[in-house]
Amino acid sequence: MSRTTLHDIAKQAGVGVATVDRVLNGRAPVRPVTAERVLAAAEALDYYAHGLMRRRIEEMAPAKTLGFILQKQGKWFYQSLARNIRESAAGLRDIRASAEIEFVESLSPDDMAIAIGAMAEKVDAIALVAVDHPKVNAAIEKCVASGMPVFALISNLSNPSLSGYIGIDGRKAGRTAGWVMSRLNDQNGEIGILIGSHRYVVQEDRETGFRSYMREHAPQTRLLDSIVFLDDAAVAYKATADILRAAPNLTGLYHCGGGVEGAVRALKEARRDRDVFYVCHERSPFTVQGLLEGSVDLVISNPGGDIARHTTLAMAQALSGQDPAAARASLDFQLITAENV
Repeated sequence: MSRTTLHDIAKQAGVGVATVDRVLNGRAPVRPVTAERVLAAAEALDYYAHGLMRRRIEEMAPAKTLGFILQKQGKWFYQSLARNIRESAAGLRDIRASAEIEFVESLSPDDMAIAIGAMAEKVDAIALVAVDHPKVNAAIEKCVASGMPVFALISNLSNPSLSGYIGIDGRKAGRTAGWVMSRLNDQNGEIGILIGSHRYVVQEDRETGFRSYMREHAPQTRLLDSIVFLDDAAVAYKATADILRAAPNLTGLYHCGGGVEGAVRALKEARRDRDVFYVCHERSPFTVQGLLEGSVDLVISNPGGDIARHTTLAMAQALSGQDPAAARASLDFQLITAENV
């Protein structure tokens, strides 16, 4: 069998021999999409130097730093998301990406605005989890005005200058929680609602969706006023304990944000963890334990790996002059019970 030549690869890829030679020897300029087509042809033809060709393509890709601003570092969800981000950034083809990740410990818009400004000094694009606030949006505007793409992550923002949003549809998630609550819980009882912050758009959308579904399909069920707990487990504990004391007829609890361990602790201490139907968000070792022991009934979770992949891809697309299409579609959330954990 004859050895594959550069002419064979060029014919397979629909390019000139000179283009194949530039890819093989790492000589620019070759468009990333063209280089990938040449590599695919070389691999399909089992060209002996396709491994070298892949390394040359990686070396030709421009080096870029992707900046990520996440919330509270102590939360398992954000630790896991950070790991997924680093793995996804390392696998990008159009750019040679490194990930710069910072955590903001408070919900203060001032702290977030400062973090955005500091991050903008050392990266080429930013993706962030943030409350929706004029100070945050003003900091984003400065980045966009300088030519830097900015993406909302997990929770959308009202800023029209964003390059995109990567996350689930919060209203659909909330209506799904309502669908489950209305079918599996006593409709004649009272339902408590915990929300981390109304300035988290995704959490407000969850609450709105939940109330909308319950109002439409279980109008006889009394929904209590929502309690804001600042996405803090200690505050969630106190808020849940207050709900239990004030509503002896409580049969369900919808927890829109983080700090699940605080709410579960309050339910256990009141010995209500088995009779209050509890729906919360985000898979973690703690929520998995709650599902298995029966204190948690349903977890609606973000797909962390998909979010990381879509975000890093969208950032690479934007930095390569492409349309960041990866940031346009809402991602599917996951429904986790004790039976499919």
